[in-house]
Amino acid sequence: MLFEPSPNADERQGRVSILVMHYTGMPTARSAIDLLKSPQSKVSAHYVVDEDGTIYNLVPEAKRAWHAGVSHWRGREMLNDASIGIEIVNPGHEWGYRAFPVIQMQAVRDLSLGIIARHGIAARDIVAHSDIAPNRKQDPGELFDWQWLARRGVGVWTEEFDAPGDLLADLAAIGYDIGLPERDVIRAFQRHFLPQHLTGELDNLTACRAAAVRRLVDAPVNRS
Repeated sequence: MLFEPSPNADERQGRVSILVMHYTGMPTARSAIDLLKSPQSKVSAHYVVDEDGTIYNLVPEAKRAWHAGVSHWRGREMLNDASIGIEIVNPGHEWGYRAFPVIQMQAVRDLSLGIIARHGIAARDIVAHSDIAPNRKQDPGELFDWQWLARRGVGVWTEEFDAPGDLLADLAAIGYDIGLPERDVIRAFQRHFLPQHLTGELDNLTACRAAAVRRLVDAPVNRS
């Protein structure tokens, strides 16, 4: 791990309970790191993971980084205080969005497992920036391999489709802010759990997957 300290941080007011995945959305790793270190930018993250797997630490986990902005998850607002942010190097939709290399995903997995263990973060609270700010953000996007990560202990995934229920009620129970524009919220869910189906529509396929995800996140944790 390399250290690139950012001044853009302050004191937390509570414990860490959420892990947020971002993409950098800039042409290069260096340009992203420089932005996250610039006092003028007023943005930062705890970590940056480069495409070759190199991990940069910008803000100590004990400090609050400025990565989530206006955000909501499971009834909580303004999530910087409760979260750790990982910026994953990728040009993003503006600069040539592309798949995340395996070596990069492996580094994200290893980093995340350590964070989860240190803070006791629940799988349902490992989220995309787009999950917590669906009207503003689309990162890390539909090419980010949530399925691969979940199979290795990071986050939630299911291939199942349950009988459809009330889609918006299920999305709210999962954690989304359904007070935001409906199409944005549905597309954010699809980016995470139905990445081949980015319709933004309240359709049967999405309702069936949302019901399955809700059942999964509502299931009691077996600690035996």
